[in-house]
This record gives sequence, structure tokens and C-alpha cells, in this order.
Amino acid sequence: MKKGYFGDFGGQFIPELLMPPLIELEEAMKTILPSEEFQTRFTNMLKENVGRPSAITYCPNLSKDLGLDLWLKREDLNHSGAHKINNTLGQGLLAKMMGKDVLLAETGAGMHGVATTVAAAMLDMKAVIYMGATDVVRQAPNVGRMRLMGAEIVAVESGTKTLKDAINAALRRWLSDQETTHYCFGTAAGPHPFPTLVREFQQIISKEAREQFMARNEGKLPDVVVACVGGGSNAIGMFHNFVPDESVRIVGVEAAGTGEPGCYSSAPIDHGTDGVLHGMMTKLLQTKDGQIEPSHSIAPGLDYPGVGPEHAHLDAIGRVDYTTINDSQAINAFKVLSRREGIIPALESSHAVAYAIENREQLQGKSVLVCLSGRGDKDLGILDQIL
Repeated sequence: MKKGYFGDFGGQFIPELLMPPLIELEEAMKTILPSEEFQTRFTNMLKENVGRPSAITYCPNLSKDLGLDLWLKREDLNHSGAHKINNTLGQGLLAKMMGKDVLLAETGAGMHGVATTVAAAMLDMKAVIYMGATDVVRQAPNVGRMRLMGAEIVAVESGTKTLKDAINAALRRWLSDQETTHYCFGTAAGPHPFPTLVREFQQIISKEAREQFMARNEGKLPDVVVACVGGGSNAIGMFHNFVPDESVRIVGVEAAGTGEPGCYSSAPIDHGTDGVLHGMMTKLLQTKDGQIEPSHSIAPGLDYPGVGPEHAHLDAIGRVDYTTINDSQAINAFKVLSRREGIIPALESSHAVAYAIENREQLQGKSVLVCLSGRGDKDLGILDQIL
């Protein structure tokens, strides 16, 4: 396999000016990441500041309703409310030990921005967060949390004013400030080595979930493992340690948008073609001429026209089944899980829960383990407008 590639996907498609910080980061991954000092500090931070291990929860009411055994990996219980903090604490500590003093990040749903700001505050660093102007409005609670903790928020007015545009703007900022700044990339995408680095920090989700499920089920593995897929960080974390288990079916759920014919979606694996975006070769929503198409999902964290290269590879080799859930199905799952189990999921995570609801006939009698990647209080404003 070529360096930085997962099969045919990945690589480093970037300006020469960005090569020095990427080379520096790759070197730090070889020297600092495996060190006893880093590993000890990181493990302690995950335990004391995040609350790991996060629980797995059996859903008795919804399991009875659906005719299957539904389990949730509770990343929503992490400090800051999502899986994102696993990665931001890891990258933040790595950057601190590299001598950087600024964490730069992009965010869509705002959870990565919040988690980066938390990491910066804990590590006595500055946080600079780029966010599409559309997302600044629809994720106002998270913007308030970031500002309260001292982050500089930059609203991006270009393009569709969403995640793609925030990434573009953040990369331009990194070009000018790379000496003092680390770009804390939020998902398992981007140029090498980010997809590998993010997976390294997020794979703790499936490491814990696999052990926890087997401990609760007499050594048995789940029949099906499910996670939502935008850029793909919670999903690659949830999938990684189950990939070698041939008996486990793995399902990635992309956002189908409204689901109407010709609508914009956020499903590049299901609907896209091969192309280059944000430094990587991957699956993209694009025209025949290679122009990036607008994406749409009711869940801001899934509103992205690309996907991490390892997901594109897992699809290509047939190890993971990727499917879609539309906005209305996700909203239904949001309401059903809230009312039947007292757990309010993020709209992103609701897509994964919706998979179990919408496919209950095919899943009868099976054990289904869903990554609940985040909590839904951030989305109550969106739901209030719709409902």
C-alpha cells in the first residue's frame, strides 16, 4: 500500500507550503505519540476529564418495539457531549508537546469546535474556530459555549457557508500561521497523516464497545454495528476494532437529505464519484466536470460533500455496507429514542438509530450496536422550527 493511502484513496494533495507542518506532524506521530509520557498523560485525561470508558446502554423499550436487541455506545456521555473530544485532547496534547500554542479547527455541528476549545482551555492554549455562517446560526448553543470558554469564532461567509467552506478557510489560516499553530482536523479525512491520526484517537470507541458488549453477552459479538458517516470520525472509531470480526456486519449511514428525487444529499459513497478535495482522493459529490456540488443534511455535522478515505476503501473492498437515511427518518428516530428511552440523540446520531428503526424487519432477533456519537440538546432549536 502506498504511503498515506487506503487502497486507492487518501494521499497528500496539498500546496507545497503545507508540506512542512504535515511532515512535522508525521514525525511527532512516530516519536511523541508512542512515548510513555504522552500515553500516560493522554490516558489520564480521557479518564479524569472525559469520563472514559463511556457506557454501553441496552434499550429495553425500543428493543421490544422493534423486535431486536438495541444497544448504544454512549459517546454522548463524554464531557462536551460527543465523541469529538477523544480526538481533540489527543491532537491538543500532541501539539502542546510539539511546542505549539494555538489550536485551529473547523466545525459544522459545533461539537468539534466545542471539544477543541475544551482541549485548548485544559492545555493552556488558544482556540481559533472556523464555522460556516449558516452553521453559526443553526448551532447557536455551541457557539455560545465556545465563546464562553475563550475561543475566537470566525464565521465563514463564502460558498454554501457550511463545513466545506469552514475547512477551506481554516486551511488558508494554517498556511500563514503554521509555526505556532496546529490544525486540529476534526474528522478522519484530509491529507495524510490526518485520517490515520484521527482514527488512532477515535478507535478507543470500538475497543471499549467490543469488550463491553462481550462482557454483557457471554462473550458473543454483536450481529450488526452501526454508525452515522459524515467525514467519518465516529464511524471509523466505531468500526476499527470490529473490522477483523467477519461475523459482524458493519453499516455506515450517510445522510440522504430530504430523500426527494434530485435533492441535495450528504451521501458521497452512495451517490458520489472519485475525486480530490481537502488534500485527499476520496468519494465526492461533484459534477461531471469535477465541480463540488452543494451538500445537505438536517444534521450539520453530516453536511459535507466528501468522506474520509478509509471509508471509501472499506466500501470498495465490501467490508462495510453504506446506506442512507433521510431527514424525516432521522427526525423520527430523534423523537422515538427520546420518548421511549429518555435519551436525546444528536441529529447526526439519529441517522444511525433510524437505520435500526427503518430496517427492523430484516434485523428481527439480531443484536444491533449503534454508536450514539453525540447528544441532542444542540439540535433542539432546529427541531423546534420543524415541529
